Amino acid sequence: MKNRIHKRKLKKQFFPNILTILNMFLGFIAIGLIMKGEYYNAGILVLFAGLMDIFDGKMARILGISSKFGLEFDSLADTVSFCVVPSVLVYTLYVDGLSPLLGVIFSFIPLLFGTIRLAKYNLEAATDVPKNYFIGLSTPIATVTLCAYMLFNNQIGGADQYGDPRTALVLVVILGVLMVSPIHFPKAPLITFKSGLTNSLLLITFIFCALALVIWKGFVLLPICMTYIIWNIGLWMIRSHHQSLKARHLEETNLMGD
Repeated sequence: MKNRIHKRKLKKQFFPNILTILNMFLGFIAIGLIMKGEYYNAGILVLFAGLMDIFDGKMARILGISSKFGLEFDSLADTVSFCVVPSVLVYTLYVDGLSPLLGVIFSFIPLLFGTIRLAKYNLEAATDVPKNYFIGLSTPIATVTLCAYMLFNNQIGGADQYGDPRTALVLVVILGVLMVSPIHFPKAPLITFKSGLTNSLLLITFIFCALALVIWKGFVLLPICMTYIIWNIGLWMIRSHHQSLKARHLEETNLMGD
């Protein structure tokens, strides 16, 4: 009986792990395309890798087979697709004209901060109860935002136009800092309309954004990414301000009581 249950569990684990493997494979192919100068195609593959990353976790939860192996394997795949890929992209596309040392430092930022972010996430996932938000910008969103900048400028400027390197490097630094920040960013919504109004609204928004992305690609992807980031930074600042006011009010009340 136990062997039968174990076999069923292994069969179920096969499906999300296939998506994780596809995530890693797309990242690997994207690296090859970047080295060949096919930046636009590499950016598109990164978007598909991001979708694989969303759905492997969702599928594991739907099937009820979340495991430590799946968590670690997913993080290793994310390291390839959302840490190594953006570092290679920055090095090949945006550091020309800088000294070799500066070029390496800027290129290393996505890999360094991305792996720190993934390590922190694994520690939080192992010790905390599940949350509907990330602490710090997720590595897929950071990489997709950088690719969105590249795709947006390529669609506007035409062939061989991928955006101003100075702006891209500033964006790289900001995204790196956000990945290790304490700011809360919401996760992708559950794929169901039975988890409350908030999740349903998020799911509808997610579907519309996905459809718009298919039609307009970079034209809509960059505004979506920037809105997601700026909106949640703003919410975090407002919450932090309210919490500090409450703490100050509580402290003043205690002093008056003394």
